[in-house]
Amino acid sequence: MEKTLSECGVAILGGTAGVGFESAAQFAEAGSRVIIMGRDDARGAASCARLLARVPGASVFFVRVDATDADDVVRAEAEARAILAAIDVLMCTTGPSHPPQLLHEIPIGEIMPRINEITRPPLHMMAAALPAMRAAGGGSIITVASDAAKVATPGETLVGAAMGCIIQFARAAALEEKRRGIRINVLTPSLIADTPGAALIDSSPFAAKLFQKAASQAHLGVADASDLAAMALFLASPAARRITGQAISVNGGISVA
Repeated sequence: MEKTLSECGVAILGGTAGVGFESAAQFAEAGSRVIIMGRDDARGAASCARLLARVPGASVFFVRVDATDADDVVRAEAEARAILAAIDVLMCTTGPSHPPQLLHEIPIGEIMPRINEITRPPLHMMAAALPAMRAAGGGSIITVASDAAKVATPGETLVGAAMGCIIQFARAAALEEKRRGIRINVLTPSLIADTPGAALIDSSPFAAKLFQKAASQAHLGVADASDLAAMALFLASPAARRITGQAISVNGGISVA
C-alpha cells in the first residue's frame, strides 16, 4: 500500500526557488517531511526559513549537492535518506541556465555542455534514488521537463533535445521499475509564470517575443508554480497509484501534444 503524503519523506532537487520551492511548501502543508536540495548553502538556509514562515512547524531540511557531479549526488542522496529515514518521493525541478537561442548562433563547442547541464542533474538524481526505493518496495519520482520535448519550437533545439532525453529516460525506467512498486512520471510545462525560468526568458528579446506568442495561446491561463506543484502532489499520492511512465503537459492549452 502506498504511503499517504503525511507519511512521506520528500526530496526536491532544485527546491530553493520556483516550482521546486512551491512544491516543497505544498508537500510540507500536506504533512510530508521535506528536504530541499541545491548547490548553495545560503540559498538553502533562506529557502528553509521562508518555508517555515509559510508552514510553521514543518519538518524541512537542506542538503547541498552539485547534481552535475555523479559522486556528489550519491553522497547527497545518502545524506538526505538518513535525515528522512526514507526518500519516498523524489522530485527534480532543475532546468537550463541559457534562454532559448537559434542553433546557428550557438558555438558548436557549447552544444553538449548546455545539453549536459540540463540532463545530468535529474538523470543522476533518479539513478541515485532508485536502489533504496527498490529495497523499500516502492516510491514515486516526478521530474519537471518541458513541452519543448514534444513540440519543435525555433530557439529550443538544445532544450528540446535535452528534455526529450529526460522524458525517455524516465519512461524506460518506469517500465523497468513498475514491478517494484516505483512510479516515475514527468511534468512538461511550456511557460511557468513568475519563476526564475520566466525571468531567464524575459532577459532575451528573442525568447521573450517567442514566448509572448505562446502565452497568447494559453486560453486557460499561463501555468504558475502552484499548478505544477499541485500536479506533483497528486502524482506522489495514492490517488495516482496506477499512473507511471507519463509525460503530462501543464500548459494552459498552449499545445496538446
